[in-house]
Amino acid sequence: MPVYKKIRTFTATDQELDMLETVARYHGFSKSATITSLIKKEFWRVFPRGNRAVRPDRGARIVERDHER
Repeated sequence: MPVYKKIRTFTATDQELDMLETVARYHGFSKSATITSLIKKEFWRVFPRGNRAVRPDRGARIVERDHER
């Protein structure tokens, strides 16, 4: 019987992969689409006006929030 190995191109625990698969399945996305969506949300949260390399789309509504938490 052949032995199969898990090959990963990034570091993640089995639990983190299970979490990713669960969130992706919940939203009906692939795992890579889920990762991309999370990165985009976090980028725009941290840099609401963009940075030198990434600018908001023309006509985008920029809402800045108070950072008190």
